[in-house]
This record gives sequence, structure tokens and C-alpha cells, in this order.
Amino acid sequence: MFDVDAIRREFPLLGREVYGKPLVYLDSGATAQKPLQVIETLDRLHREQNANIHRGVHLLAEEMTERYEEARARIAAWIGAAEKEEIVFTAGATASLNTVAHAWGEKFVGPGDNIVVSELEHHSNIVPWQLLAERKGAEIRVLPFDDEGALRIDLLPSLIDDRTRAVAVTQASNTLGTRPDLRPVVEAAHAAGAVVVVDGCQGAVHGGIDVQALGCDFYAFSGHKLYGPTGIGVLYGKRSLLEAMPPFMGGGDMVDRVTFARTTFAPVPLKFEAGTANFIGAIGLGEAVRFMQRFDPAEIDAHETALLHRAEVRLREVDGLRIYGSVPGKCAILSFNVEGVHPYDMGMILDKLGIAVRTGQHCAEPVMDHFGVTGMCRASLALYNTLSEVDALADGVQRAVRMLR
Repeated sequence: MFDVDAIRREFPLLGREVYGKPLVYLDSGATAQKPLQVIETLDRLHREQNANIHRGVHLLAEEMTERYEEARARIAAWIGAAEKEEIVFTAGATASLNTVAHAWGEKFVGPGDNIVVSELEHHSNIVPWQLLAERKGAEIRVLPFDDEGALRIDLLPSLIDDRTRAVAVTQASNTLGTRPDLRPVVEAAHAAGAVVVVDGCQGAVHGGIDVQALGCDFYAFSGHKLYGPTGIGVLYGKRSLLEAMPPFMGGGDMVDRVTFARTTFAPVPLKFEAGTANFIGAIGLGEAVRFMQRFDPAEIDAHETALLHRAEVRLREVDGLRIYGSVPGKCAILSFNVEGVHPYDMGMILDKLGIAVRTGQHCAEPVMDHFGVTGMCRASLALYNTLSEVDALADGVQRAVRMLR
């Protein structure tokens, strides 16, 4: 059985008080809290095993290298990659997406080509493509969503053509919670010879991923949203594509042989892991995946869906409150505004009540523009949240509205 009380005991920070009140942490979409097994693993690595990887022949270096590569293999299996060499460790999802835009884009995008980007995207899956388009003389085309938050899949035939080189799309919107059906996107892109680049930051947490079943070409996610450390992320890429791409950065550990006449490069994935990797972060991320593997994904999804349903029911009791995104099957992310109340004011009052939510544009300004707002309040729920915390949010919003009106 899914025991949320037992799970919460594994997250030390959730026992904290804020302004004398129990913390209600509803900002996991920005960064999730860390379970003890991740915290203790990081501490133990620093205390007992710290040594650089892939370089030394001494015991500590060999132990750390082995654990680093074990983490790669665990993550590859967890997301359904064909082999562990398709997993590149990066500094985060933003670094992963920029790696594709630079290393793949520099070689395969040229003047007159186009890149299709969904309107749902986080800035990290928009700006790198804009920069690439500016460098290459390519065009950015936007796949819009409707007012309920559903991607306009019906518009794909008018956007994708024989000059489309890439389609960038989220697995789950960080603002609206929409989990679009990516199968028609992948099919349309591949029929035109384009690659599909998926931002999986929220999708990996809420529902999981099988990259082979999805059929995407690249997939990016970050550790800190997946109950793992900050400063670590993953880029999955099909091996044939990674091998065809030039390196993004040069330095140590990504080379085969270096002379002033010519440098040859290490095989994938090391070709894209220049310099000293965040090896402790990578092992910590592997430990976060191990934590996730303890649970049935369907149980996590059922728990988070129950939280989301309760939040929607309770918040709709608030006069003048609008929830953004109403597509069936959305993940446990709920963004809202109250008529006449600025989201920052709402967030500040909730904070004084011990309730942590996100306020602002959520690094998704085109989504704000779509709805004609300057910002939203966002409650992003996680496997460790409870129905009583959802009720505390609703009661806090009611109280804030009474104060601000």
C-alpha cells in the first residue's frame, strides 16, 4: 500500500516549521525535497569515497568510477534506453537541451530550415532553439495550445514539412500540468525526417518514461525535480544521433588523443562529458531513481491525482478563482489566479501561513501571454503531499482573499 505518512518520514525537511507553523511544501515543480537515502549517500560519498572518476588507478578512483557508471546504467534502465551509452550526464535539463541545440543543431540545421516548438514549453526548450535559428538563419514555428491547455495536434500538418529539422515538446507542462499525447507528434516529425526533443523534467516525475516506447530522439530531465541533487541532469539520445554529433565542449575526459595537429574524441557518452563530471551528483541521482523504483508508478499517479482532484474541488469554492489547464489526465500541477488579487500578494500571505507555492511566470512566459496574465500562483504536488496539506492551501487562499479584498 502507498503509505504517505511513512514516505514523509524519509524527507527530513518536511518536518520543519515556517513562521511557527508546519511547513506545507507545494513547490516541488521548482525543486523537490530529498529523501534520506539521497542525503545520506551524498554525505557518505564525501566522507568515505571522494575521488575523481575515469582518471586514477587507485582504489578510491576505481570505486567512484564504478558507482558513477552504475548510476548511468540504472538511469538507462529506468527510462527504457537501449543501452547505458545513450545516457549523458549534464549540469541539468537546461544544459541537456542546450547540448542538443548546439551539438546536433550546428551540424544538422541550416538556412531555410525550421524548428517546431510547442507553446507549452519552459524557456529552456524555447531559447536554445531561438539562438540556433538566429545563428543558422532558420525559422521557429509554434505549435499552439487551446484555452484548456491541450496541444493543437490538428495543426501539425500545417507546421511540419520537409524543411523541419526538429520538434521540441514537453512531456508534461510545468505550468498547466498538461500531459500531451506525444505519439502523433513523434509520428509526424519522423515522417518528415525531423527529430523529436522532449523536455521530461515534469514528465519523468509524474508518470515516468519509456523512451523507446515513446520513440523520441532526445529526452532531457534534471535531478533536483526528481528528488535528487541539484546541478545534475540527464540527456538521453539515440546512439546513432549522439555518434553523429560533434562535441559541445572540449576539455578533459572527452578526448581520445590530443596533439597540436589534431584531437580525436572519446566514444559516446564521454564525448559529451568534458571536464570533471558532477560524479557525486550523478550517483545521488541514481540513488533518487532507486528511491522511485521502490514504488508502483500507478500508485504514485493515483495518489497525486487524488491530491489534484481535491485541490481543484476546494479551490473552485473560492469566488473569482480561475484554474488554468483543464485537460483530462493532467499531472499534479495546478496554476491559478484570483480576480483582483496579485499572485505575488497571494504567495506572500500563503508563505506567512507556512504554505510554499510558486508565483510568477514559471519560466513559461508564452503561456502567460496566451492567457493575458503577468503571472500565476502554482501549487505543484508530489508523492509526499497529503490531503490535509491541500485543505490547508484552500483555507489559506480563502483567508488571503478576505485580507486582500
